[in-house]
Amino acid sequence: MAKRERVVRMSVEQPLWRALTGYRILTMVYAVLLFAFGRSGYERPWIAVGYLAVLCCWTLATLPKVANAAGCTKRFLVADLTIALVGILLTPLADAQAQSVDGPTLPSIWTAGSVLAYAIKGGWRWAGVASSLVAVANIVERGHPSRDTFHNVLLVWVASIAIGYVVEVARASERTLARALEIEAATRERERLARDIHDSVLQVLAMVQRRGSALGGEAAELGRMAGEQEIALRTLVAGGLSRPSLVSEDESEGAVVRVVDVDDEADADAPVDLRVLLAPRAGARVTLSEPGAPVLLPPAAGRELAAAVGAALDNVRVHAGEDAHAWILIEDWPDEVIVTVRDDGPGIPEGRLAQAEGEGRMGVALSIRGRLRDLGGTAELVSVPGQGTEVELKVPRGKAGEK
Repeated sequence: MAKRERVVRMSVEQPLWRALTGYRILTMVYAVLLFAFGRSGYERPWIAVGYLAVLCCWTLATLPKVANAAGCTKRFLVADLTIALVGILLTPLADAQAQSVDGPTLPSIWTAGSVLAYAIKGGWRWAGVASSLVAVANIVERGHPSRDTFHNVLLVWVASIAIGYVVEVARASERTLARALEIEAATRERERLARDIHDSVLQVLAMVQRRGSALGGEAAELGRMAGEQEIALRTLVAGGLSRPSLVSEDESEGAVVRVVDVDDEADADAPVDLRVLLAPRAGARVTLSEPGAPVLLPPAAGRELAAAVGAALDNVRVHAGEDAHAWILIEDWPDEVIVTVRDDGPGIPEGRLAQAEGEGRMGVALSIRGRLRDLGGTAELVSVPGQGTEVELKVPRGKAGEK
């Protein structure tokens, strides 16, 4: 497509909105027929006629409002429920015998449509509030409610909350599916880019590195730079170039989904992939080893952990020397994420860390341990003189999620 469209989220909700539209029309007709066949029993039929005229006009005029979630605003929901409640409370005025006989109210089962709109729009909590208000109105209208009244009230209350809960579960499933499709699309795109780049740029860089090393002199420096760029490019391809578009088009059932630029739609609260955050750290002297699947953390926790890794690498450059090599290992466990940073430098002499903290140089204590402590995690440093240094950073998933 020449121009990418944003997602038109379909939605398992859409059939529910269509069903609600049909339900409102049918129950409007039903309420009018109930009055037409029983009008002789009304002491003040003009009240019922006036109310039903308003109900019919409102129902037909607001059909676009219940066609989708965007049209069904909070203001509309409040007005719609108010009309239903007013109709229930007007019933004894139109029919004085309504309180002594378990007959239908003026809006009859049309009222349930208002409650269902709350359930589809806002989930089970909204449905619970709306159905409770309808229950109170019905009890007030009856004056001395019978068992049938309580039965009908309870039925509407349970049904609306159940539908609201199902809608919430469906929305969560949609988000999970969209995320899975995004990951699948990203994986396919990275594989395609990796093939294309491997057949062109990476082979050229590898050749320059080999030839430069063989020629020596200034050519060796060019070869070394080409090798660094090759490693950086491989890491970029493997760890997350731009996240591609999601997904295919499907117009069946009014439904999903058109192509969308995922970056444009990124949620600031969405989990981040730790592999992507650490990928820029890799280079000629830093090797990154990572799982094949995304390592997802809350944004704040991911950034803090990546910053702690950066501080550990800064220590390697400063204290281990320019020729030291560092390795980053990411481990993704069900209950925690572990990142290990190891180098082949000379190690830290015994007591050196305590001395540095005493002199006010708090790099390890604040930049690494402090960050991990704020996340509910730990940082353990093991160093043997002559055998390098290893820093192990652990972040529990539960605590990281609270950050």
